[in-house]
Amino acid sequence: MISPQFFIDHLGSHGIDFYTGVPDSLLKNVCAYITDTLPRDHNIIAANEGGAMGIAAGYHLATNRIPVVYMQNSGEGNIINPLASLTDPEVYRIPVLLLIGWRGRPGFHDEPQHVKQGKVTTGLLNIMGINYTVLSKDTDTAAKQITAAVEYMQRTNECYAFVIEKETFEPYTLTNHTDTTCSMSREDAIECVVETLETDAVVVSTTGMISRELFEIRGRRGQDHSHDFLTVGSMGHASQIALGIALQQPGRHVYCFDGDGAAIMHMGGMAIAASMQPGNFTHIVFNNGAHDSVGGQPTVGLDIDLPAVARALGYKHVYSADNIGGLTDIISRAKSEDGPKLIQVCVKKGNRKDLGRPTTTPSQNKEALMKFLMQ
Repeated sequence: MISPQFFIDHLGSHGIDFYTGVPDSLLKNVCAYITDTLPRDHNIIAANEGGAMGIAAGYHLATNRIPVVYMQNSGEGNIINPLASLTDPEVYRIPVLLLIGWRGRPGFHDEPQHVKQGKVTTGLLNIMGINYTVLSKDTDTAAKQITAAVEYMQRTNECYAFVIEKETFEPYTLTNHTDTTCSMSREDAIECVVETLETDAVVVSTTGMISRELFEIRGRRGQDHSHDFLTVGSMGHASQIALGIALQQPGRHVYCFDGDGAAIMHMGGMAIAASMQPGNFTHIVFNNGAHDSVGGQPTVGLDIDLPAVARALGYKHVYSADNIGGLTDIISRAKSEDGPKLIQVCVKKGNRKDLGRPTTTPSQNKEALMKFLMQ
C-alpha cells in the first residue's frame, strides 16, 4: 500500500494541489488526508461528480493548472456529460486527473449494486477516450505512474484517470471532524419513525447506512421487509423513486428516508416533488452533515437551511427535529396534514460497528415490494 501523504505530496511536487469530488469508501483514507491537510478552497466536496467536473474546469480556466476529481466508479455516469461536452479534446480540451474507486472489480466479491459498475468501469473510460492506469500499491511504481500521467496531461491537455483498487492506500483516520450537537443516533431516529408508520405505508430508503439500519430495525421488530424499497445504489434518486410510487398510488402513504449527502446530490428532485404536490408524500432527511457511509467527510448539510429550501420549493409542511421527543411530536402532528411534507431530522454521526447488510437480494426486495403494492 502507499501512504496518502506520499500520494498527495508527489502530486503537489508536480504543481497539482486542487481537489474536488464525492468521497468514496476505497478513497476514504486519501480523502481524509486531503480534508485534514488542505484548505477548504482546495478540497471542495461537490454535490455530485458532474458538478465536480464543472468546478475543476473552472479552476483550470482560471489558473491553467491541473485539478483532481475523485469519485467512486458509480459516479462515472455523472461525469459522462462533462467528459463528452466540456473537457473533451473536440470541445474545450481541459485536463483533469480522475481518481476512481473501483468497487465491484471483476473477480472480487462486492455488494450487488457494484457488480455491473465494476464490470464497465474501464470500458466506460475506453469509450470516452480517457487514458488510464490502475494505480500501483508499490510506492516507486506509483511515483512513476504519477509522473507519466502529469506529463501526458501537460502535453495533450486531456483528462487522465487513476483507477483505484481496494487497499491501495494505507489507513488514515480523519481528525478534522464536524460533529453535530444532536443527541439522537440515526438508527434511533429511524426506529422512532418506523414505530408510527401506517399499515399501508411504503418506505423508499436511500443508499448506505440508512437502508442497512432500516432493514435491521424491521427484523428486530419482526416486521415484513416487503413494505420497503432499499435503494442500495443510485445515490440521490430515492426521493424520485418514492415520488413515482406516490403519484401512481395516491391513496397510499409513501415515505422517503433520505440522507443529507443524497438529498444535496440531486436537490433538483425536491423541486419536482414539490411541484407535483403529492398529498401522500413525506420526505424525511436524516442530516448529520457528513458522507457517513464512506469515511465521514463533511457535506454542507448543516451549513444550509434545508427546511427553508423545502419551503421555498413548495413543500406544504416543513419541520425540523433534533431530539426524540421533538421528532415524536412532529410525526404525530404531521399525520393529519397533506403533503408534500419534509421533516429534517438532525442526528449525530456514526453507526453500530456490528451493523449488518440486507440479507435479501435486490430482486427479492423488488418482487416483495411490488407484490405488496398490488394488494
